[in-house]
Amino acid sequence: MSGPERKPDIDTLVRELIDRRSLSTEGYAALIRERSPETACILRAEADRLKERIYGRDVYVRGLIELSNICKNDCLYCGIRRSNASVERYRLSIEEILLSCDTGYELGFRTFVLQGGEDGFFDDDVLCGLIGRIKEKHPDCAVTLSMGERSRESYEKLFKAGTDRYLLRHESADPLHYRKLHPPEMSFENRMECLRILKATGYQTGCGFMVGSPFQTEKELSEDLKFIESFKPDMCGIGPFIPHKATPFAGEKPGSVELTLFLISILRIIHPEMLIPSTTALGTLSPAGREEGIRAGANVVMPNLSPKAVRKKYELYDNKICTGEESAECRGCLERRMESIGHRIVTDRGDIKKR
Repeated sequence: MSGPERKPDIDTLVRELIDRRSLSTEGYAALIRERSPETACILRAEADRLKERIYGRDVYVRGLIELSNICKNDCLYCGIRRSNASVERYRLSIEEILLSCDTGYELGFRTFVLQGGEDGFFDDDVLCGLIGRIKEKHPDCAVTLSMGERSRESYEKLFKAGTDRYLLRHESADPLHYRKLHPPEMSFENRMECLRILKATGYQTGCGFMVGSPFQTEKELSEDLKFIESFKPDMCGIGPFIPHKATPFAGEKPGSVELTLFLISILRIIHPEMLIPSTTALGTLSPAGREEGIRAGANVVMPNLSPKAVRKKYELYDNKICTGEESAECRGCLERRMESIGHRIVTDRGDIKKR
């Protein structure tokens, strides 16, 4: 007769992670499953130490401009999915986008993140022309795109046009889990190939995943962490899953803020130089969520520079915060929030500091 199952030595796993910046997939799964407030405190302290050594108390601010909520894809978790007939669709004009950049520049933003659904209007010619105009007006700024899956040729053209960074969440490093979150015409293999192409092209490349998405267990999360270990992205954005009322996952529970913070600390330890945002989703589920994300090891915030009239229409999930604020209000609010926890918003492109 076998004895009771022996629990892993969490203290040993914590020490191994801190010393080696790596665990086995089983080790990560055990650390997540057996986590405690004491373990979270130890990892948070180490993540904060590493972040301060590399970035000090600086928090980089990115101006997010949501170009369009028109999307050809039908991802099961997303409020702007193709099948959602209740969303009021919009597309910013080129002049509206440029005006948002001008407003952001006056407020001290030196990175603009252009994000949107996979809207066919924003083809290579349109985006290359837009990027060229932004760079001409604001040559000291970085431009980040988050415009989904494209061809190798498209990524190369956009890079040559002046795009500095590209964000493409991998969503799940487990192929089976990925398929449960996406329609059949989207493939795990293509998503990973896009990320490899982005990195090889020369972009500062970002990936990421939702915490607590449907069907996710510590096994899938451990595979995400191992992927981050091996891929070594320049940026990694994670936030708790929040359901949207007009999706197949409307009745699912939201992800855990506590677990998201725990994983942010682990990400900082795995790859100390990585740029990690404290996401709007954290602030949506917890009033002090973004501050807690910074405390846990994040060092980027992304306030919204989109015209106020369209912010509620870019609803990836329910109850998104800051949809009614002017850009200056949002910037000032974040500045005060960061100062309250001993950090400071800086006027800087905020490139990754590689050793």
